Amino acid sequence: MTTTIIIPARYPSTRYPGKPLVKLLGREAVLRTYDAARRVRRVDAIYIATDSAQIRDVAESSGASVIMTSPTCRNGTERVAEAARILRCKKNDILVNFQGDAPLTPPWFVEAILKKLQTVKTAAMVTPVLRCDEEAYERLRHDRKHGRVGAVTAVFGPEGRAIYFSKEPIPYMPNLESLRHTPVFHHVGVYGYRMEALQAYAQAKMGPLEKAEQLEQLRFIETHRPVYVVEVKDRGVQFWELNNPADVKVIEKMMKANAQRLG
Repeated sequence: MTTTIIIPARYPSTRYPGKPLVKLLGREAVLRTYDAARRVRRVDAIYIATDSAQIRDVAESSGASVIMTSPTCRNGTERVAEAARILRCKKNDILVNFQGDAPLTPPWFVEAILKKLQTVKTAAMVTPVLRCDEEAYERLRHDRKHGRVGAVTAVFGPEGRAIYFSKEPIPYMPNLESLRHTPVFHHVGVYGYRMEALQAYAQAKMGPLEKAEQLEQLRFIETHRPVYVVEVKDRGVQFWELNNPADVKVIEKMMKANAQRLG
């Protein structure tokens, strides 16, 4: 059994065209993500999967391994599935979708996914969540109020099996005081799959929930494949994703703060 990280990166985007090549403190976002992926322990290989010659050229010039995939892939999971087929991964192999717009993802988030996949043998997919503090929750609400998707939230059962993911802040909070009793969890966009489940996903049709939310992980839920979340801790570092142009300054500020924190 092997463990491979694949970073899906596409140039076209409705909300943010060219996002993987946006500079973050002078280095392209996709390369910042590649740097973050290299810090994960016990991984056999790392690839950037793209259909863009521009992204390929930038990645290869920095020494990253690239797999060219079809422009018809509708989301990152389909792109990872195609890359895994090109690599001829076996059905028990583990694939990690380390999204190209999440360069602040700490290595222990991915390591927690891999551990959960080892302990929950029925899991088709595992993904991490962070409990929102008041500041993070207010950022979520502020983005939605202004028509932006700042992050995705997740709800799940007591054993960690996912019930739903949404671009809306869920569950509903009448006030910030409610956060102390009913937490809101920020979904971190990194996924670990078993190869067998990943290929079944790629062959399944997109359901109405996935179409409405434009969240790839909902296809697993709509086709009744077990999705589990694992709660992770930030350990004092800051996390956010590159979803909108306004996020560049936020992420650069967080990168500087994290560098000071981690030395």
